[in-house]
Amino acid sequence: MTELFGATRNVVKERYALLTPQGHVTSYLPGWENAKCVVLISPAMGAQFTQYLITFEKDGHGRGNTGKTEFFGYVIEASASVTLDGKRHRMEAGGFVYIPPNRDIHFQGSNAKLLLFQKKYEPLAGTDAPPPFTGNQREVKGAPFLGNEDARLQVLLPDNPAFDMAVNIFTYQPGATLPFVETHIMEHGLLMLSGQGVYRLDADYHPVQAADVIWMAPYCPQWFVAMGKTPASYIYYKDVNRDPM
Repeated sequence: MTELFGATRNVVKERYALLTPQGHVTSYLPGWENAKCVVLISPAMGAQFTQYLITFEKDGHGRGNTGKTEFFGYVIEASASVTLDGKRHRMEAGGFVYIPPNRDIHFQGSNAKLLLFQKKYEPLAGTDAPPPFTGNQREVKGAPFLGNEDARLQVLLPDNPAFDMAVNIFTYQPGATLPFVETHIMEHGLLMLSGQGVYRLDADYHPVQAADVIWMAPYCPQWFVAMGKTPASYIYYKDVNRDPM
């Protein structure tokens, strides 16, 4: 029926986008081999960052240099590894890595899924760029968001002015919501990790579920409610700690 009538939940607007796996198209990117790469969010959409989904086939890998950009990688399924400064770091599902500018990198995996955020690093006068940083979601304690025990936030990167990006994981119990409609300068890239719910984007309401992707431009009104019988969670990027001028 989808093919017959062209039905889709995909929406791309000036201030936001909702992208579902049914609309994914593989891109062939330099440096990646035996890997299916999907460019989920990019400047071509109006974003100031890029979000990728990398699906490694057997002996898949990607190598290169970050140049003026920085990366954050998160393992969605199975396990992968990243080699930085000659040291190989193995990452199980939930594992993550921050990679600063001007670093040689080599990702490797087999039958694994990797989420990547990339943006141009904005230096801060008098502050060195952050060093590489690795961890795992299970090692990060979730805190109640604005006192709500049913909406818990895991902050994956250090709260440090050297970082110009933040990546967090939000987990909601069924029925839990964002406490208000957020409207702010920060831009978001988001991947639903589990569960389902309804996301308000601008003045529109969209059902969302695991594997859906959302882009939110600065000042796009946003709100979420978890629905169904299981918790809903998503991982999201935002730009932080820099003068808007």
